[in-house]
Amino acid sequence: MRILLIGDIVGKPGRQIVQQALRGLRQECNLDLVIANAENAAGGSGLTPAIYRELLAAGVDAITLGDHIYRRNEIISVLEKEANIVKPANFPSDSPGREFAVVTTKNGEPVAVLSLLGRVFMRPVDCPFKAADRVLAAIPAEVKTRIVDFHAEATSDKQLLGRYLDGRVSAVLGTHTHVPTADECVLPGGTAFQCDVGMTGPYDSVLGRRYDRVMETTITFNPTHFEVAQGDPRICGAVVEVDSATGHATSIERVCVRQSDATRLAALHQPARVLEL
Repeated sequence: MRILLIGDIVGKPGRQIVQQALRGLRQECNLDLVIANAENAAGGSGLTPAIYRELLAAGVDAITLGDHIYRRNEIISVLEKEANIVKPANFPSDSPGREFAVVTTKNGEPVAVLSLLGRVFMRPVDCPFKAADRVLAAIPAEVKTRIVDFHAEATSDKQLLGRYLDGRVSAVLGTHTHVPTADECVLPGGTAFQCDVGMTGPYDSVLGRRYDRVMETTITFNPTHFEVAQGDPRICGAVVEVDSATGHATSIERVCVRQSDATRLAALHQPARVLEL
């Protein structure tokens, strides 16, 4: 099976290109499942119920979140009720949300999805390695395909978790830093790995924010509002091909959809309405 994970969707530009291009991309790349990290989808920080539904309508099957998960508290009702959205599994056990989700591909095959938060240069959380052990033990044995979104800052953190889970999950794919890395590979045990799949949002920016605002604050210390930028929107992610009988990855490929590609892909499907956030 072929699974796409797209990196942090940033604000309206990120959502807009997802709505424009994702269904065409699913068809062109013969995708069986799409997972999206959506923790920056609402105005650049957090997620709302309306945007959650918007992303599903655009063709996303499962949603992962990270350190901005509770920035919009209205998402808590979705986290508590819906079966295809997950919190970082190394958050406290009584925090809102589920530790993993099992979603079904278009061919009826189950896929487990989980998110973990790194600890280096991140907020204090429980050990992601121990949390991964606990969650993997709880996933039904018949669910062979298991995708991990590791939302972390340090490449060393990400590389260590990839090695730690090699052979036990289908993929460990990094998010959070918004910059795609060129280290995609299949590790010796059969786990696909990439330090960061990149962001889905405006690349004429600093990590999705207006670079003039970021530069002013950086140089002068004058506080500014880091507004979401607009230019050069792209979908970035990775497609992992998995042997569903074993759960092992057979290949991984970086994906980058620019606006020119999105216009072509949009011809296959009419885009949905984008909320003004």
